Amino acid sequence: MGPHFPVLNLTLALTALCVVTVLPAGQDGGVSPNKKPYVRTGNEVTLSGTIKLTGKRPKPSRIDMAADLVCYQVNPDPKTEDVVGSKGKLANVFVYVKSKALDSYTFELPGSAAMLKHKGCRYVPHVLGMRVGQPLTILNSDPTYHNTHPTPKRNLEWNWSQSPGSPPLKRTFDQPDFIPFKDNLHPWEEAYVGVFAHPFFAISDESGNYRIAGLPPGRYTVIVRHETLGEKTVDITLVSGEARDLSFSFDTGDH
Repeated sequence: MGPHFPVLNLTLALTALCVVTVLPAGQDGGVSPNKKPYVRTGNEVTLSGTIKLTGKRPKPSRIDMAADLVCYQVNPDPKTEDVVGSKGKLANVFVYVKSKALDSYTFELPGSAAMLKHKGCRYVPHVLGMRVGQPLTILNSDPTYHNTHPTPKRNLEWNWSQSPGSPPLKRTFDQPDFIPFKDNLHPWEEAYVGVFAHPFFAISDESGNYRIAGLPPGRYTVIVRHETLGEKTVDITLVSGEARDLSFSFDTGDH
């Protein structure tokens, strides 16, 4: 669709997208009746560190938004954001833990919904972490149509469009997953959403820092995952009351 795409045809195309049926959410929610709520003991531990980047950092590329001239008005200098962070550091890395012990508990959900916005014809944030069963609110903040289309592996796929000023979409996911989000109307719009069964995850910030607090002591596999640079793991044992510094490094030359 070029910049002079007729308004009538555009409206028809958008209408067709809007009538895609939203599939119902799954039923089991990943919760077993044998699980019990976790009760804090006061002996919980903290895991923190820095995600570093070695090798040549790829330069952001300019995004061609010619398919929708409104996008140029709200975002005149759009750039890719696959590998971001301050010098020598890497942002947008998931850090989370796995253990059989955690699988035997349930954990209280956050009191608020996770939020994903179409803003400046981009997904904001680009990387988002949330919980199984936690509501996800998708907001269209732009004066143009947007489409939200997650492509999960373990949850049901759905596809829905929003007109400017329309009410937010609200959805949940029933299984842990890493889910790419796309916008069928604006193919440059991408987001990456991690859905976790417990609260012990973090996303590294612009300085590469992360922090996971309130973790029960025990043996864990710690996983760090970046959308394009891959995944690293390490097995650790955390003792009562410990504050462990655990840092990781990704090299762009490995990909």
